[in-house]
Amino acid sequence: MSAPTPRVALATAGEVPDLDDEGRLLLAALRERGVDAHPAVWDDEAEDWAAYDLVVVRSTWDYAERVAEFLDWAARVASLTRLQNSLAHLRWTTDKHYLDELAAAGVPVVPSLFLAPDDAPDHRWLEVEHVVKPAVSAGSRSTIRLGDDDAQRSLAHVRSLQAQGRSVLVQPYLPEVDTAGETAVVLLGGEVSHAIRKGPLLQRGAGPVDGLFAEEEISAREPSAEELRVAARAMEVVAGLGPTAYARVDLLPTPDGPLVLEVELAEPSLFLDTAPGSADRLADVVVARLA
Repeated sequence: MSAPTPRVALATAGEVPDLDDEGRLLLAALRERGVDAHPAVWDDEAEDWAAYDLVVVRSTWDYAERVAEFLDWAARVASLTRLQNSLAHLRWTTDKHYLDELAAAGVPVVPSLFLAPDDAPDHRWLEVEHVVKPAVSAGSRSTIRLGDDDAQRSLAHVRSLQAQGRSVLVQPYLPEVDTAGETAVVLLGGEVSHAIRKGPLLQRGAGPVDGLFAEEEISAREPSAEELRVAARAMEVVAGLGPTAYARVDLLPTPDGPLVLEVELAEPSLFLDTAPGSADRLADVVVARLA
């Protein structure tokens, strides 16, 4: 008797129930490998997660404003079936306080200051160009770039986020990104698959992003040896949580070398549609996890 066809759910948000372009590429690649793969909205109460052999978190971009609910969902799914990335990865990556852990491990990161909801809103970068964002965020939502003359606007945005009970992350704006762009190194099954260049995203004086995510200017990029080295150092810290199915390390350029901006392990765009063969590589990783 033949083995039953494995069932895989690609978890997504209600706003993109049929997945995004790269999600559909992964869906097709899994089906080509004989997997019964389907998109599934993560907060759909009617979804039977136990019916799947594996749930792969993909475009759950609406989690940030209700992260506790999202992590409760992930814990429930992990108790019923296998979850990728794992619950430990999701808990770690959804709060950018992990930047302090990376810095303590010697990984070069963008200088970061965290303000708890009951902290004073003042911070040391009020007189330079800087960025204010929630410590739990996705798609650049609620993130703004402020100038050296925007102190009152900066304080107001910090207070607004704190009033919502959210921790705040403040970082200096690194001007080299305006010309060189940002480098995102994508790892599939723990191995570097490809990288992309993201053009400068935040405009000085602009308001917070509306919708699920900010539109990005994307192109393929060959990462430098130093970018790969820094990404590898960040992933050495992540390795303590177990193997990843996918990861994305975002790096910003500086005169002294690349700095880690984020390590995305939950729902990052992996830009599979910019790198031929990458959807197949991720599908192979998923099939290996099934085994």
